[in-house]
Amino acid sequence: MTTKKAFASLLLALLAGGAAAQQAPTASTVQLQDKTQPSPRLNAVEARAARLSNQMVRDLHLNGYQAGKLRAINDDKIAKMAAIERKNAGNPSVIDAECKGVCKERDKELQDVLSNDQYTSYFSARSNYYKYDKDYAAQSASILLTEAVQNPAPARANNAVIAPAKAKPTSRPAGNLGRNAR
Repeated sequence: MTTKKAFASLLLALLAGGAAAQQAPTASTVQLQDKTQPSPRLNAVEARAARLSNQMVRDLHLNGYQAGKLRAINDDKIAKMAAIERKNAGNPSVIDAECKGVCKERDKELQDVLSNDQYTSYFSARSNYYKYDKDYAAQSASILLTEAVQNPAPARANNAVIAPAKAKPTSRPAGNLGRNAR
């Protein structure tokens, strides 16, 4: 009797696996977003600030306290610079002038956080950090635009996305399967 049960369960498992294999995979060109993780498209400023902060922490050999303070300062200043860039789009001279003012604010704040040697290293390399940030901002803008076009985010509150319609089943039973079928 036990061999019959084992054989029946094996047969049932094979049938279930075969039925699952016969189902057509759903092909979707739209990537689903993980709602628990921040979207890089929505948090480009934060990603930009984190990238600059990581570079500065490595170069200046900061401890944990200094790194935390530096990250907070960079988050604030990069957000201000991004707002300036959006507001004055197409006018690079105004952008550079206003961003240099924001960088001077960062210099004053970092002077309180960094040691004398670290601040000297930072001050001598700050034009490199400014260029590093600007290059990333220019590169990430084109990357984010490409991603936004290739993977559109839901434009409506109900998460509706323009995508290909679901494929309709191609095989339909022939004949009348209603009440009068015999």
